[in-house]
Amino acid sequence: MTPRRASDGARRRPWWTLARAAPLLWLWLANAPAATTLDPWFEQAVQNREAYRLTAWGKRYEAGVGVDQSARKAIRLYCRAAMQGDAEAKYRLGQVYAFGRGIPNDADLAAAWFYDAAQSDHAKARKILETLKIAERPKRRPSCIDKGGELVSPPTRTVARRSIRPPAEIERLVHALAPHYALDPGLVLALVETESSFDPNARSRKNAQGLMQLIPATALRFGVRDVWDPEQNLRGGMAYLRWLLDYFDGDLKLALAGYNAGEGAVRRHGGIPPYRETRDYVARIVGRLEGAR
Repeated sequence: MTPRRASDGARRRPWWTLARAAPLLWLWLANAPAATTLDPWFEQAVQNREAYRLTAWGKRYEAGVGVDQSARKAIRLYCRAAMQGDAEAKYRLGQVYAFGRGIPNDADLAAAWFYDAAQSDHAKARKILETLKIAERPKRRPSCIDKGGELVSPPTRTVARRSIRPPAEIERLVHALAPHYALDPGLVLALVETESSFDPNARSRKNAQGLMQLIPATALRFGVRDVWDPEQNLRGGMAYLRWLLDYFDGDLKLALAGYNAGEGAVRRHGGIPPYRETRDYVARIVGRLEGAR
């Protein structure tokens, strides 16, 4: 079937101005019934562990090459590849959300994916950022639709990627404060990098805030009055990490899992919860520490 051509007026409108219509379309998409037809090709493709294969299959589903076209399945495949740090998958997610290829436009989300792809040295993504004059990390974090329409946030950095150099003032604060909590400054810096990329103004969609991404309840629990103050945020996050290490008898991996998913989740599962985000989170920070030795 030949796709209908967009009107001349629609073609002239920049993609980022179309985001106004996204909330209503998104509401419809999120509540649309899930397809029940089994797709053995997709089930096989999504089990791939190689990022480049996941991305290749994502392109096939996005374009409908040899399979039934499906934006949701393409996004799921791209997201899995992006979790492994694949720059092309991140770029393709930016394209999908920028131009509304089978889903509503989301300009902010597109910018977040283009920025993340550019950080992975994707030339086309860098060019798009230059065109849009985006020089700083967008406040929106990269996320994508996973099975059932659920929003998930894949890690923006993998263990294999080079660490970000922390700002001098944050590095100084961490080295000054960490000994008061009997913590390795290297561990704290790795956690801060993973949580916020050293951005004291970072805020997640779950309302985790600041350098160490404290949710309001945790900030209150550890006496943080101003989460946007770097020193207070670091003190609260270090106090929580120290508490977790004591609670889990010094087991670093369980403490990190607790920091990411909550100590209750670790207790319920009798170890690191079977959440991809949490397992990647623990592996990423441990990998940072091992790489620094």
